[in-house]
Amino acid sequence: MHVSTMPVIATQDLVKTYHLGEVQVRALRGVTVSLDPGEFVAVTGPSGSGKSTFMHILGCLDRPTSGKYFLEGRDVSRLSKDELAAIRNRKIGFVFQGFNLLPRTTALENVELPMLYNGGVRTAERHKRARAALEAVGLADRTAHYPNQLSGGQQQRVAIARALVSSPSIILADEPTGNLDSRTSVEVMDIFQMLNIEHSLTVILITHEHDIAEYATRIITFRDGRIVQDRPADSRRIAKRELAAMPVEESV
Repeated sequence: MHVSTMPVIATQDLVKTYHLGEVQVRALRGVTVSLDPGEFVAVTGPSGSGKSTFMHILGCLDRPTSGKYFLEGRDVSRLSKDELAAIRNRKIGFVFQGFNLLPRTTALENVELPMLYNGGVRTAERHKRARAALEAVGLADRTAHYPNQLSGGQQQRVAIARALVSSPSIILADEPTGNLDSRTSVEVMDIFQMLNIEHSLTVILITHEHDIAEYATRIITFRDGRIVQDRPADSRRIAKRELAAMPVEESV
C-alpha cells in the first residue's frame, strides 16, 4: 500500500488540437485520468491514437490546448516553457526508442549529461551518481565503453541509467523496446519492473505492442484521442521469471 493519497499525475479533460494549415487535427479529445505514485502503467493504442501527444504533455514537453494537468498536485498545464523545463529536469526521466546517446561519449559521460545541464553538481559527485545509475542497470563494467562498443540492449540500459541519474519520481519510456530483439526486450522490461518495485518509481510505458504492455500493472488504451479502456493487467508478465526459463546464452 502506498501512503501518499495524492495522485502523482492527474488530468482533467485534456484537449490538444494541432493546426496544420487550415486543417484542425484533434489529437486529444478530453482525456481524464489519475495515476498513483508507484504505479507501472502501459499506454497503448494504434498509431495516431493520441498516446504520443499524451506522453508529450505528461512529460512537460508540450502544453494542452485546454484542460488541466496536475503533476504531484501542481497544475503545470499553463506554465511557461522555462518553468516546464525546470520541472521536467527535476521530476521526469525519459527513455526513448532510439536511445539518443552521444556517439563520441562514453557510457559514463552519457549518463552524466542531465547533471551537466542542471548545473551545480561537482565533477566527483557526477561520476559517483552516474556510476551508481549504471550499476543499477547492470552495466558497472561498461562505464568506459562508447555506444558503438555496446549492443542495442546495453545502449538502452545506458539510456535508462541516464534517465535515473537525476533521481526523478517518474520514468517515461516511449517505445523503449522498439529497436530490440525479443530476449533483449524482456531484459529491458526486467529493469523497468525492478525500478518500479525496488525503487518505487512510477513508470509510464508508451507502446503499441500488446505483449510488452502486459509487463505493466495497468493498461490504458487510446483510440481517436480518447481513452477507450483502462484496466489492470490481469495476466501480468514477470520478466525475471521469463528470463529464468529462457535458454542460457551470452548476456546482452
